[in-house]
Amino acid sequence: MLEGWVRIPSGCAIAGIINQNGQAFSGEMIARAMTVMHDRSNGLGGGFAGYGIYPEMKEAYAFHVLAQDKTGISQVDELFKENFTVILKEPLPTRRTAGVAGTPFLMRYFLQPQKENADADQLVAATTLQINKHIGGTFVLSGAKNMGVFKGVGYPEDIAAFFRLDEYKGYLWTGHGRFPTNTPGWWGGAHPFSLLDVTLVHNGEISSYGANRRYLESQGYHMTLQTDSEAIAYACDFLHRRHQLPWEIIAKVFAPPHWWEIDRMPAEERELAVALRRTYGSLLMNGPFSIIVGFAGGMMALNDRLKLRSLVAAQNEEWVFVASEEAAIRAVCPEPESVWYPKGGEAVIQLVKENVECHAA
Repeated sequence: MLEGWVRIPSGCAIAGIINQNGQAFSGEMIARAMTVMHDRSNGLGGGFAGYGIYPEMKEAYAFHVLAQDKTGISQVDELFKENFTVILKEPLPTRRTAGVAGTPFLMRYFLQPQKENADADQLVAATTLQINKHIGGTFVLSGAKNMGVFKGVGYPEDIAAFFRLDEYKGYLWTGHGRFPTNTPGWWGGAHPFSLLDVTLVHNGEISSYGANRRYLESQGYHMTLQTDSEAIAYACDFLHRRHQLPWEIIAKVFAPPHWWEIDRMPAEERELAVALRRTYGSLLMNGPFSIIVGFAGGMMALNDRLKLRSLVAAQNEEWVFVASEEAAIRAVCPEPESVWYPKGGEAVIQLVKENVECHAA
């Protein structure tokens, strides 16, 4: 860098890659995209989410759990035995990596709910929140079918090597490189944040966190991971799973039009916008942000209304990419068919094609 120049990275790095045909590809691909954005993070957090990575166990709920001591693991074991049949319990596979130290206990479980008539997703969500809140030093990285979150303290490329992402294949991957500003850098606070199949990576700062948190806690959620990004993940779960809203509408809740824009809309469109503001005003996300939300069968990327954080998208045949920087996309797709920069509040939503079963290459 030339003398006198100052680089302002504008916070964290995020990226997402999805294959619309459901073709699984190596986690090494998302790791390469994140490596290009190395300078956006500072080694205090990196992480990834992969979808379709457990095809042999796709009907079981895969839990990734971290704990500071064996007591936490023992308590998790007891809680799981109360409500689930444990198909498999094992250490989460890792390899020794120079850039990753101070690792907690990392376990992987494959579970089936015991009660046949129970709402399995609600049971899994309640169990996740219970572990995070009540078992000291122990947190669920992810708990859902056929997906998993891998995260910790380190640069993204080191976290990818540590968790052996090159040995996994999935049809959708998201990645995050963290540059924490007003919250601590620790294993549980790294991104992605997850509840059931929803995962969230975030660049920015949510100034509406207080209002968002109060609303979500009134709906039974617990904020335990010491960052505003956790609230966005739970808001996604609340709006999509519990209130059955499509992702196009959720984007309008998070980054709605300004009131002056609403006033100028056609009557039907204005009626919807007003209803969303009145019903879900406490889940409006104020402040600079860009997010990528992963979910079973697709992903959504979204900027704040003023586009105060960078976000670029690209497409090449059946591939769709989103990232903080175009260079990250070109690192894995040198000549995409199209590249565009979504406007503030304009969601990029990509689903796996209907009736396509996600499968390994």
